[in-house]
Amino acid sequence: MFDFYNISSRALTLFPAETGHRFALKALANGLGPRGNANKPKGLNQTLWQRTFLNPLAISAGFDKNGTAISGVLKLGVGFIEVGGVTPRPQKGNPKPRLFRLEKDEAAINRLGFNNLGADQLLSNIRQHNLIYTNSSPIGVNLAANSDSTDPSNDFEKLVDKFASQVDFLTVDISCPNSKNGLVFLSPKPLQDLLDKLIEIRDRKDLKSPPALLVKLSPDIEYRELDILVEVIVNAGIDGITISNTTIKRPKDLTSPNQNEVGGLSGKPLFLMSTEMLRYVFKITGGNIPLVGVGGVSSGADAYEKICAGASLVQVYTALVYKGPKLIFQIKNDLAKLLEANGFSSIKDAIGSKN
Repeated sequence: MFDFYNISSRALTLFPAETGHRFALKALANGLGPRGNANKPKGLNQTLWQRTFLNPLAISAGFDKNGTAISGVLKLGVGFIEVGGVTPRPQKGNPKPRLFRLEKDEAAINRLGFNNLGADQLLSNIRQHNLIYTNSSPIGVNLAANSDSTDPSNDFEKLVDKFASQVDFLTVDISCPNSKNGLVFLSPKPLQDLLDKLIEIRDRKDLKSPPALLVKLSPDIEYRELDILVEVIVNAGIDGITISNTTIKRPKDLTSPNQNEVGGLSGKPLFLMSTEMLRYVFKITGGNIPLVGVGGVSSGADAYEKICAGASLVQVYTALVYKGPKLIFQIKNDLAKLLEANGFSSIKDAIGSKN
């Protein structure tokens, strides 16, 4: 059977990685992607942060930094979307080339450095989407500080103030290895001060449905430090934790020519590391805070493993490069079958069941 979309996806790999990504995003923005259904199959819906997620799957932050293809991405059948990372001011990011495929490893390395058009452009695109699609699936924004900022805390404060009334959740990205200010809050006191301020800014807006605040962590954090950071996050009253960002580590079994490029590694080699970290955080939090599982998901079985380890929501990105946009549909169907086969009537029952 002729599969236009998967053939087109493979054709994009003939271009340099960043060019292929740009073409894919433009195609989705123009309605050229395949269309799935967010609420099928059954058993995948849940309520988090007073929002309804028809299924737990999304493409992770970094795919649509500027929110140019929100409706196109949602039409793939995902249950929610996270755009960004966005910085207050536009920035070009790091010099090219800065995105590399590791095809033999089903992985990628990036050192993009939060290249984006800035907060005003993203806000305009989100508002336009919200005007047209009044019953949209949940939308989140990944927040980052400008690389040349002398006050990265103030950058996050501006972003929360700007986006709080327009979206369903905000992810504070404190774990990007590719930006000068990407890791400055990975110490307890700076993190505590930042989170207290961001919660204050969100709450004083007195919104009827305030957005959830999430923190995105690195898989490279030592567990003794992770214990402290998670305690800070929970005590601050943060609503969720995303686990995990890319890794600067390089597994010994990588075989692709680009394996030694500088940057964050994503894709299949990250799966075990990020899932074990997810499982650990679920245990130390007692399952009392929703977790978003990211890293190496390329099948329904992978998504199921993340959920059983403690994830309420799951994000995918790198696998789409190699398997095409129909992967979303396949993961959802396989996930539903696995839930049923293991005696779970809903995704909620499976969360953290292998801990």
